[in-house]
Amino acid sequence: MRPTPTSQVHGPSSTDHGLEIHYPQPKYKMDSPEFLGRSATPEKNGRSSFSSIREDSCGPAQAFTSSAVSTLLQDFENAVAIVADDSPDTTRSHSPQTPDMTTEVQFVPPVTKPSSKLHGNWFPANNFRGWKQINVKGKTASRSFGDLQALHMAWSTPPAAAPKGKNRTPPGQAPIEKLPLELLGAIIELLVLDVPPINGITRRNMDLMSLLLTSRTMHGATLNALYRNITVPHSRIFRKFLANIANHPALGTIIRRMDFSHFNNATLFESASQRKTTKNLTSETLLQCLELTPHLQEFLAMEHIDDDLGPEVLKKLVMGLPRLQALDFAGCTSFAFRTSFTSLLGLPWPDTLSITRLSFHKCLTLPSSIFETIFPRLAQVTHLDLAQTRVTDKALESIPHTARLTHLNLAKCTLLTAPNVINFFATHPAVKYTLVYLSVAADARSHQLLGEDDVSALIPLLPETLRSLSLKGSKMTDSHLKLLRPLTKHLEELSVGRNMDVLAASQLLCPANTGETNAKEGGDEEEEKEGKKGEEPEEEGPSTVRFLDLSDLWGNELNLTHLFSKKCCLLLQDQSRPLEVIEVSETAFKSLSRSLTLERVGWSLREIGSRYWIVRLDKGNDRGHRWWKMGADHWGMRKIPVARSEVGGMYGSFMFGRKL
Repeated sequence: MRPTPTSQVHGPSSTDHGLEIHYPQPKYKMDSPEFLGRSATPEKNGRSSFSSIREDSCGPAQAFTSSAVSTLLQDFENAVAIVADDSPDTTRSHSPQTPDMTTEVQFVPPVTKPSSKLHGNWFPANNFRGWKQINVKGKTASRSFGDLQALHMAWSTPPAAAPKGKNRTPPGQAPIEKLPLELLGAIIELLVLDVPPINGITRRNMDLMSLLLTSRTMHGATLNALYRNITVPHSRIFRKFLANIANHPALGTIIRRMDFSHFNNATLFESASQRKTTKNLTSETLLQCLELTPHLQEFLAMEHIDDDLGPEVLKKLVMGLPRLQALDFAGCTSFAFRTSFTSLLGLPWPDTLSITRLSFHKCLTLPSSIFETIFPRLAQVTHLDLAQTRVTDKALESIPHTARLTHLNLAKCTLLTAPNVINFFATHPAVKYTLVYLSVAADARSHQLLGEDDVSALIPLLPETLRSLSLKGSKMTDSHLKLLRPLTKHLEELSVGRNMDVLAASQLLCPANTGETNAKEGGDEEEEKEGKKGEEPEEEGPSTVRFLDLSDLWGNELNLTHLFSKKCCLLLQDQSRPLEVIEVSETAFKSLSRSLTLERVGWSLREIGSRYWIVRLDKGNDRGHRWWKMGADHWGMRKIPVARSEVGGMYGSFMFGRKL
């Protein structure tokens, strides 16, 4: 197979070199799996708080890759940076560059035909054991074009040029060029890489550069695919991007998303002072970027750029972009961010805001007045992530009745009170008919939002549209089993609270098989029958729960004897299907890791960050892609996504790698 050639790119089309840009994934059919291969998570030399997590679609359910804060690859990244050429001059032409690699095994061409690539020999021949064993700079080579190019080899000679004649297609009349622009763009977007490269520096989407020179039609469609969504992994990329759209303002009108979820400036700079000296990404340059992208629809920030979100930047985001729909400030907690946001309270606000998907996930320093000011203006909000914030009952009630919330995260909101939360779900039209994802989780070690009576009052209020529910940290008893069973006919993710042990969970998911009389030994069957005469029959049908969170069972509360018992617990048996994943605490995970019984019954252990799972070993298991996860593939997400894209970087850590 002949490797694909690369071409030089001139003018505006060459400015994509080094830019971390991607096009949105196509809208998937509801509940259909996504088969996208993801690169391994980069190993980065970053500050201690950086922990990048990505989903691994090639492995089983709950398979992730995580970065490590390490300096082992610093020399390699410096070498790659030289090749990447992140110079600010983005208008000059570029040509493919490859490192000067030497190999232990070298190809010697034949004397009679020195130009032949198919004849000759390898020297030393005894060391050659196939392509996989060729050592290139300490790494084994493969059949990829990059390795072949470095070895100055090709598998075949270039084909002869097509003869010129009457049947030659006129310029601009090729069959692919006659496709509608929407269809052509959908084809090209399949070639766009959605996540940054392994080291965070190497250029990507290089295969699309040749398309820019193919024809006028292909040039326009490819530019749209490359510039629609911009991912910024470090400040040098942002500097090049800003210089490019400043020189070519028309490109700024294409941009719909600015994504900083993979941002880690420590890849380039070892200290904060070095970063400030370069002034690549500052409050001023970020404001200039927003001025040049008037059609921006999604802005994804996080803790590594919170110091650069100055008052003017926040004012532009909240009030100055009429098409902005999604805004994410996950993990922004700096004093500068809090001061900048507070300064907006004294400004005149519009009656309504265009934002429909808003995340303040773990923005724990923002005052309550921020939420009480913004919420009344979110007339069309659908996604609201308020985990670990100072949101109050007053702010929650101020959400307009015209809103239709599908995703609501109230985890660890310590200023909320149970009576007002229950009243909100009972009376507010924004959550009565459309709610799909709900988390009212808490850390029972420090705070409890819902007591036993509160859980009993809340469960009947939840709509049938709900697919994910987290009651983690609440006080639960066996009396809640009957209330939860109707929910198990449409829920796919369920996180239960304290005292819901494995026996109760087994009865919850497999009530017909476990037989509740096992928990009531010695009882009078006749009295039970008399007591049930006046009760309504329980809703029948199989459970739809695929993810069960039992991580509130601390210490030795997860009884392994009961878990592996086939008589009283069916969680690990086929009767519990479609259950795929069970989340457990760290102590329970360590106990299970010492047992050899788990894999014998068809389950295995998975972990990432501070979360631990038991995963069913099944070739046909459901990885967890759903339309309401906005691109996430796995079960048990704890952060609400506000943009449809692959999960990775810091958002992956918030979503799957961290505790509440």
